[in-house]
Amino acid sequence: MPETRLTFEIQPDPPARLDKALARDVPADAALSRSRLARLLEDGAVAVNGEIVTSGKGRVGAGDRVVLTLAAPAESHMGAEPIPLEVVFEDAELIVVNKPAGMVVHPAPGTPGGTLVNALIHHCGDSLSGVGGEKRPGIVHRIDKDTSGLLVAAKTDRAHHGLAAQFEAHDVDRHYRAICHGVPDASDPRLRGLRGTSFESGNVLRIQAELARHKHDRQKQAVVRSGGRHAVTRVRIVSALCRPPAAALVDCWLETGRTHQIRVHMAHVGYALIGDPVYGGRRKLPVAAAGEAGAAAARAFPRQALHAATLGFTHPVTGDRLSFEAPVPPDMAGLLAVLDPDA
Repeated sequence: MPETRLTFEIQPDPPARLDKALARDVPADAALSRSRLARLLEDGAVAVNGEIVTSGKGRVGAGDRVVLTLAAPAESHMGAEPIPLEVVFEDAELIVVNKPAGMVVHPAPGTPGGTLVNALIHHCGDSLSGVGGEKRPGIVHRIDKDTSGLLVAAKTDRAHHGLAAQFEAHDVDRHYRAICHGVPDASDPRLRGLRGTSFESGNVLRIQAELARHKHDRQKQAVVRSGGRHAVTRVRIVSALCRPPAAALVDCWLETGRTHQIRVHMAHVGYALIGDPVYGGRRKLPVAAAGEAGAAAARAFPRQALHAATLGFTHPVTGDRLSFEAPVPPDMAGLLAVLDPDA
């Protein structure tokens, strides 16, 4: 893809600084962030009235002609890897995939390869028009390594900006299926007195509890009384499991999207997810309720029983409302079959 030039004029009453004027007046379709514009200035890719400008501190006037030279997207430093993907939807702007449990979303020092991003770079190839000047997918949300389910990634700058704005504004519908210890029912008097919990119509449990890094384990999150990030999770029982009920399949949806939010909130209110090695403690299903097979299956479940089942958002370019569903994967379906043999 060759370099392109974007030409526009500074509008009336511009800000005092060039960089702020560029951020205000650059065409929205270009989807250029302030950091990207700053890099263009540093690289000598900004001309005002025919003169190259490299500092954002200068002044401009209404009607000044600006030309931005946009280089072809650079190859990503993250390598392409031919990892199979379950693609739910794809067009020129974005892609929705059903991520398997065990796959990390983004490369990091401890996981430099084998990630969803590496797989997307290979799968999308030349259809990645560039995010931030680099041929890579734009990741606007993540799900934990051992959580399965739906995730959307941008293939263009404008899709990246549009999706990121929706996630920031909490305008995205995200529902998770989880299998938890216990049954979070409104009839439980313990929940009525627990700080941050309440029930809404339809037996929906609302959990509002601030989250912050754990004081003693920086890899964990914890509920804090103050100084954390606002977080709200809602939980609805889909079906009670075991006889008598000792576990439940629940529908969880997010008003906010914090790290480990569902896992921490559910553990906080006493309904930790089955298989959660971080927040579930050593809790076990009672054999009297789950049977020998059910108790053993829950004890051996190798990950948190959590699946991103639905994802809905507005297409950032077409404006269409999109909604996707992914059934629980075989491992969770197998656990449900053992815990609820009459289903």
